[in-house]
Amino acid sequence: MFRATSRLFDCRITLFTRVNCSLCDTAKSTISKVQKNRPFAYHEVNVMDKGQEQWKAVYEFDTPVIHVDQASASETTIDALKLMHRFTGEDVMQLMDEAEKR
Repeated sequence: MFRATSRLFDCRITLFTRVNCSLCDTAKSTISKVQKNRPFAYHEVNVMDKGQEQWKAVYEFDTPVIHVDQASASETTIDALKLMHRFTGEDVMQLMDEAEKR
């Protein structure tokens, strides 16, 4: 997946992940397929990395999680629209539609 400036897109998706997480691998594949048809700004956070303690406290045992925000958001927050664990491309696009209406 490529990273692009959020000004070009309507949504920003942040994937919270960790190593050795097969559900995270599936989530990355799903997100990649969606991005081919509907571009968005993308950011990935390994919740176990140093400096990610805020997200580790929230999602250490819940990865994968995606946050969908309007592209104008400089960072995601806990109040973002979310999908957790298993989700389809349709689920992601539906949440993108909701985020764009906010």
